[in-house]
Amino acid sequence: MSNEQNVNPLDQYFNGEFPKQPQTPPGLQKDMNPVPDCGETSYVGNGQLKGKRVLVTGGDSGIGRAAAIAYAREGADVAINYLPEEQPDADDVKQLIEAEGKKAVLIPGDLRSEEFSKGMVEKAVSELGGLDVLALVAGKQQAVSNIEDITTEQLTSTFETNIYSMFWSIQAAIPHLSAGASIITTSSVQGYDPSENLLDYASTKYAIRGFTIGLGKQLAPKGIRVNSIAPGPVWTALQVSGGQPEDAIPEFGKQVPLKRAGQPAELADMYVYLASEKANYVTGQIFGITGGTPLS
Repeated sequence: MSNEQNVNPLDQYFNGEFPKQPQTPPGLQKDMNPVPDCGETSYVGNGQLKGKRVLVTGGDSGIGRAAAIAYAREGADVAINYLPEEQPDADDVKQLIEAEGKKAVLIPGDLRSEEFSKGMVEKAVSELGGLDVLALVAGKQQAVSNIEDITTEQLTSTFETNIYSMFWSIQAAIPHLSAGASIITTSSVQGYDPSENLLDYASTKYAIRGFTIGLGKQLAPKGIRVNSIAPGPVWTALQVSGGQPEDAIPEFGKQVPLKRAGQPAELADMYVYLASEKANYVTGQIFGITGGTPLS
């Protein structure tokens, strides 16, 4: 006998064909069809992060946006980083954070710069009065079918965004983090089962896995936890601005066992959990939210 209160994961969110909709990188979420669900109308908090001070990279759209909204609704003040071209999406997030009565700090800039990455952390600390959670979500992904066509410029840009900035921002954050603080990186199913057209991106996601496990061991004696979330195919602006070939967009996500792309809102609870005291016995771990594709 079925339970009418159960929600079928196969059709909980959009599971049809996505329209082709190429955007120039980095893309804007507000121009997507359908617009990704980041929990704007659905996420309900219960005070799990009351008084926390959080910095989220890539907080204007997609997974970072979902995390930022959830953090604010759980009681945290939130600073978000994003590229200047993403200002319209960031302004929306600012309004959503402030609607919860929480402080919102906008820090536009390019993570490929060491000076900016470190300065971003210092600005967040200054504006928020400290830092308790560093959620690193921003990433660069550009699909290229042939390794011979990956330019040095793209390779450098991908590693600077996904790897170098992670080192720089954490280096700047550690002096401000006390016992009980949490660092959350964002890896990917691509760090386990790489697509043939995402060689540079997948390489960075493999690196993030090792980094997270090693740093978790290094910072454990200080009481600072380090964990990672590994998404599968999630509907974000990253995908329509070159992260996937345009011809792959209509069937995006349908290859996973649950037969659809994930929505950013479906990752928010894990970002909250890893930031909260409920996860105080959890460090050096990687959590897959992949629609059924195993991390192995």
